[in-house]
Amino acid sequence: MTLPYQFNESLVDLIAIQPDSTVSRTLFEDETVKIVMFGFAANQELSEHTSSRSAMIHIISGRGKITLGDDSYDVQENAWMQMSPRLPHSVFATTDMIMLLYMMKDNSK
Repeated sequence: MTLPYQFNESLVDLIAIQPDSTVSRTLFEDETVKIVMFGFAANQELSEHTSSRSAMIHIISGRGKITLGDDSYDVQENAWMQMSPRLPHSVFATTDMIMLLYMMKDNSK
């Protein structure tokens, strides 16, 4: 039987960070949002890119540097940010880091 909800006691237990790599796992997806968990080993990154969707990042554990447009921020556990579509951004993990990425879907079509 499929339950009408998801419950996880600990997000950090859902992904295993591999040495010298970045891993990702889709936790949830429906017609409004896609939620992806990323696990970064220290010194790993997502280079600068853009997205056609509005998005939010929530740092679950670890430390890193996030660049949003021309601004750069040192981030740690519990940091949260929202990005408009097409904003150049990048992620660099200074320690092992786990983050959630929420990508909003355009339902106007």
